[in-house]
Amino acid sequence: MTVSRRSVLGAGLAAPLLTSPFLSRPARAQRSSGIIRYGLSAFPPNLQPWVSTGASAGTVKMLIHRSLVAYDPKGELRGELAESWSRDAEGAWVFKLRKGCVFHNGEPVTADDVKWSIEQIAGEKSTAYMRAQFQLVERVEIPDPQTVRFVTKGPQATLPSWFANYNTFIIWRKSNPNEPIGAGPFRLVGQERGTSLELAAFDKFYKPGIPKLKGINFVVYADENLRNAALMSGDVDMIEYVPWQSMAAVESDPRLRLDTQEGPFMDVLFNGTKPPFNDPRVRRAVAHAVKREDIVKVAFFGRGKPLEGVPIVEGTPWYDKELAHGWNYDPARAKALLAEAGFASGFQTTLLATAQFGMHKDTAEIVQQYLAAIGIQAELQLPDWSTRVSRGSRGQYDIAIHGVSSDNNDPDGLTVVMDTSLSPSHGRSFKVEAPRTIAALAAGRAEFDQAKRVEIYREMQRAALEEVPLVGLAWRQQGYGMDKSVQGFTNLPGALSNSSGNMLEETYFG
Repeated sequence: MTVSRRSVLGAGLAAPLLTSPFLSRPARAQRSSGIIRYGLSAFPPNLQPWVSTGASAGTVKMLIHRSLVAYDPKGELRGELAESWSRDAEGAWVFKLRKGCVFHNGEPVTADDVKWSIEQIAGEKSTAYMRAQFQLVERVEIPDPQTVRFVTKGPQATLPSWFANYNTFIIWRKSNPNEPIGAGPFRLVGQERGTSLELAAFDKFYKPGIPKLKGINFVVYADENLRNAALMSGDVDMIEYVPWQSMAAVESDPRLRLDTQEGPFMDVLFNGTKPPFNDPRVRRAVAHAVKREDIVKVAFFGRGKPLEGVPIVEGTPWYDKELAHGWNYDPARAKALLAEAGFASGFQTTLLATAQFGMHKDTAEIVQQYLAAIGIQAELQLPDWSTRVSRGSRGQYDIAIHGVSSDNNDPDGLTVVMDTSLSPSHGRSFKVEAPRTIAALAAGRAEFDQAKRVEIYREMQRAALEEVPLVGLAWRQQGYGMDKSVQGFTNLPGALSNSSGNMLEETYFG
């Protein structure tokens, strides 16, 4: 079975925001005033600091909020509200807060704010993305006003990286629940629902000379081709998610620059609360049904590579060549698994994606065709992104297509997409039973010895190939396009690409 490339240029969504006041201002005036115009791919469903609503929302949140640590341009952890961190003799993680940090209301960032924020994230009724991780913290202690001590229920080798997730921020403890006050380099000073957001530099940010811009005007282009057209025409200075079919044009334009990383990936998610996808044999059938090369060719115009196993990056200590192809294309095996599960004649189901991002829609259409070839007739559902997020988080689907990345470049970063015991999220399968995978992830998180961690994560891959908490489909290049006058921005390496919005604090016009 072969899927031919088809044009996606004619498949538009809602009209772009041509009437936005941001677009009516002359580009030169914007640049001279130090305000960058950024083409955002989706309007954030919300900006709640601890709830995951996608990478576009994460970009905005990283700029108006701040956590204890973040990633530097090389992808290494660096101090933010914390200036240092280490484990003490008793195995607790101790963070020393940076002096002079203040929230946007002028109140100082204190250990009490850190303690309160983490307790809210870990609360029993919390809907926070990182709730389950922080429930592994037994208690938060404050030895002095500038020190926070995290006593965990067991060893946690990767705890510092939890604070670099763009859904883990420190908020002023007296904030109104609907108006969280952060300590980021920018303040949200205006927004038009569904259309635009306006940020202004925070003049009391704790890093001298940061941010380098005076402001950021985010203009939402739901249609990826119109977003790219805005960059090509100069209506915006920078965009995220450069469409793959447009990357060559951006590269060849002498006025523009394309910055890509390979690390994000496409996958299939499952609702494990009901038949047939509560059966791992059916999930494995889906895994063997799809020829990934067609996804790379059609959805990503060759800018990616097939992903036939757990998303472990080749060339890292965790990579195993044999395990990396454990879900190879094998339609005969897929049909046999369906028959073994009692579905020899196939079945009908629904496939949730979104038309707002071409990569989701194109990937979903290819998966739909390959599922049909083994007897699974999937009705494609393509709501807008906000609805896709809501339905995914509530488990209102059978199977779904998603685009995501690990939380970081350590295998523990896969926890957020593979640990199906965590709080429901649009970015991971809904209540799929995967106990061996989850146990291996926990074991790796608790182990400090590198050689032992390598073997633990190989066992995690073996378990996941059988339990199938997700199905990897394709690695993809992810690109930011920008005018060459935009300087200082870094597309973070590998899985961290989705966290690159944090680098806008170091961006300026050269």
